[in-house]
Amino acid sequence: MTPQPSQPDDPLIRRVPVFYGWVILGVGLGGMVMTSPGQTYAVSIFIEPIIEDLSISRSLVSSLYTMGTLVGSLVLPLMGRLIDRRGPRFVITVVALIFGLACVYMGFVANAVMLAFGFVAIRMFGQGSLMLASQNLINRWWIARRGLVMGIAGMAMSVIGLGGFPNLIHWLIGAFDWHTAYFVLGGLVLGLMVPLGFVFARNRPEDHGLNPDGRATDPSDTADADDDTPLGASPREVNWTLDEAIRTGAFWVVALGVAVKAMLSTGLTFHIVSIFQDNGLTADAAAATFVPIAVTTALVNLSSGALADHIQPRFLLVIALAFQAVSLLMATHLTSIAVAIAYGATLGITDGLTRTVNSMIWATYFGRAHLGSITGITSTVVIFGSALGPMPFGIARDLMGSYETVLAFSAVIPVGLGLANLWVRRPIKETEGAAPRDG
Repeated sequence: MTPQPSQPDDPLIRRVPVFYGWVILGVGLGGMVMTSPGQTYAVSIFIEPIIEDLSISRSLVSSLYTMGTLVGSLVLPLMGRLIDRRGPRFVITVVALIFGLACVYMGFVANAVMLAFGFVAIRMFGQGSLMLASQNLINRWWIARRGLVMGIAGMAMSVIGLGGFPNLIHWLIGAFDWHTAYFVLGGLVLGLMVPLGFVFARNRPEDHGLNPDGRATDPSDTADADDDTPLGASPREVNWTLDEAIRTGAFWVVALGVAVKAMLSTGLTFHIVSIFQDNGLTADAAAATFVPIAVTTALVNLSSGALADHIQPRFLLVIALAFQAVSLLMATHLTSIAVAIAYGATLGITDGLTRTVNSMIWATYFGRAHLGSITGITSTVVIFGSALGPMPFGIARDLMGSYETVLAFSAVIPVGLGLANLWVRRPIKETEGAAPRDG
């Protein structure tokens, strides 16, 4: 047994009267929220002004966004290894600085070529790298209550990020212009996230004589759990290497499930203003729909996070994929504001469940020792999936005059992945050096 020291070695940690993991939660959720300028729910509010101002087609903007997302995802395996080597504190500080400057650059965009480089930068360093580092930071400080803590972080991101940023951007564009809006967002990232990461982030509790969750015992001293054991009841940590993890079926089925959800949600969100206008609703209604999305996502984040400490998170992903299929079918039947609110709530359920699963399942299944490398790969898969969403939706709208066909076809995909996730169990690493297998 490893006793919990009474006095941590870090002066800042000593001054905090509670377990420092709660401060880490604040830093991590701050990083997650500040990825918003690079997230599709924020970028979507810029799409119509960009198309009008730069005089380019929806198909071109969708294709540039897809390209930017794909190129941006390629750096994540390297970023994951950097997190393992240097720690999330270093990565958060440096990435937040670059991301803030990328947002400022977006304010100067004047043509399609500049827009392409801007999309690469905000997707690579915001939606990709800053999110990856922030989630890794929180996961390194929590094991037994990881689901609850990630649920709290997801709830805060939903309320502040998803609920606040689209409406803030909509107001900034109306009051000034879309260029100024990006200048303001860049200033927020530089002024808030860079100092927050540098001053308050700490890489691991073990580096300061602490244990995860503030426990008096090290998690390696307790018994392991299999797929049928409540996760919160047995917090033993078993660490897998990247090579071991990618040889399990659970790794790929879960990753593809999250990636499909990201692909379809990104397509819906990127074109949300156009989808609403096709249904006879306004751009104001589209922006306002992010409020029920955010509220529902927040509530589902918190409740599913607490639930994920006691049941296998793959079951939450199955439910999320089912609601994803429903949202796709609803998108061409937004006949009133009431239906639009219900549509937003459906998207919120999907987002909340998936965010909980993706934020904690990799650390739960494969441990913290190589978490950066593992999530670097899974993030690439997920972001690659999200990149594929806007382009086919935009091309279908330009060629067919509506989204009906592509939405109906797309609804089949999450159903298939949901069924696949029902059959994949939590991977079990029986003995050190033995081949990994699915339980």
